[in-house]
Parts: sequence; structure tokens; C-alpha cells
Amino acid sequence: MTIKIILLVAFFAVMIGVGVYCRKSATDVNGFVLGGRSVGPWLTAFAYGTSYFSAVIFVGYAGQFGWKFGVASTWIGLGNAFIGSLLAWVILGRRTRVMTQHLNSATMPQFFGSRFDSNALKLATSLIIFVFLIPYTASLYNGLSRLFEMAFNVDYTICIVVMALLTAIYVIAGGYMATAINDFIQGIVMLVGIVAIIYSVLKIHGGFSGSLAALAEVSDPEVSTVPGVFASFFGPDPAGLAGVILLTSLG
Repeated sequence: MTIKIILLVAFFAVMIGVGVYCRKSATDVNGFVLGGRSVGPWLTAFAYGTSYFSAVIFVGYAGQFGWKFGVASTWIGLGNAFIGSLLAWVILGRRTRVMTQHLNSATMPQFFGSRFDSNALKLATSLIIFVFLIPYTASLYNGLSRLFEMAFNVDYTICIVVMALLTAIYVIAGGYMATAINDFIQGIVMLVGIVAIIYSVLKIHGGFSGSLAALAEVSDPEVSTVPGVFASFFGPDPAGLAGVILLTSLG
């Protein structure tokens, strides 16, 4: 437990340190919101990835969809990776950057307002982002707080308050550049964690085949009564799986 606390404190210190370090990049609106347009591809990729695939993957997908669809839930991850991420960046990434820079837009509402010369569209975009970011942010804080509560036996409310304060400190201090660098660090931690989980599962069950065999023995009458369905290619509910892939990849 002591090692966990030390690592946690060190991680928090790094987060705040990054925010303080990035103050020089947040001296104006362009620097605060866009990092001076000098963040770079790797930091941008990790910032996008850790925002897109964070508590949603480790708590929501793993807990709900992993149990509901079994190994077939891998299709959801592939759909999100290739349709929701890669395709979106290939089609929109460079075009959006060029146009926002040309129109000198720092935010998407500002871009839409300038691109279509419409204050109404600018306002509508702002409202959409504001409204839907609330449940999104709430789900992230909820998922992470549940994990911290379980791992460190700390009260759920305290976890939320501490995380909100730490996030506010480094975001206010360093703006988007601090967010991108911290996301990069957190992305590395996530990748290491994913590799460690996969390695542990494979080691415990004697490899990939053994892991699938163990998964095939899992049964849940509320999901399906078919033996071995959780280790099947499309899981117990192919139609539901397809719906989730489309919803999460294109939604």
C-alpha cells in the first residue's frame, strides 16, 4: 500500500509540475487553447486517444460490453480504432487544422461561426459541446473515482474532489499544452497497464488458447444459455454487437 501511495503522489506531482512548466505556452488565448499550434502529432494523438479511450475502455467497455459480448467485444475496439479514430483523422484531421488556421479559429464553435458566417451556428455548436461534455466528464470522474476507491480504499467523494482540483490546477496553469503532455504521460501508463493485464491473463491460463478455453467455460443465463458463447467470434448477440460498434464508432 505504501508503494501505491508513493507512486500516486509522484504521479500527482508530475501532473502539477507539467502544468507549471507549460505556463510559458499559455500566455495568450491561442497558447492556452491550442498550445500555440505547436503540440505536434504524437502529443495530439495521445491527447485524443486518452480522452477517447480512458475510463470508458477500462471500466465501461471492459465491465459492461466485455461481460455481455465476451471476446467478441474486441470488434467494438477495432471499430472505434479504425472508424471512430483513424477514419475521422484521415478525413477531417488535416483539413480541419488548415481551415482553422486560415480562419484564425481557436475553438470549433468559432470555426463554424467563421466558416459559415453564422452566429447562430456558433451558439448552437457551443451549446451542444457544453451539454454533452457534462455527462461525458461525469462518466470519466465516476469511473476513475470508482477505481481509486477500490484500489486505495479512499472515499468516492474525496476521489472526485481531488481529481477535479488537480485537473483544474494543471489545466488553468498550462492550458492545452499541459493537458497534451499529461495525456501523453497517462497514455504511456495506460499502454503499460494494458500490456500488463494481457500478459497476466495469458500467463495464468497458459497462453491465448488456454485463455479462450477458460472464457468458453464462463456462463451467464441472463445473457445466453449457449455453451462457450463468450469465446465465439461474434458473441451471444451479433445484432446488438453491430449496433454498439456503429453507435460508439460514429456517434
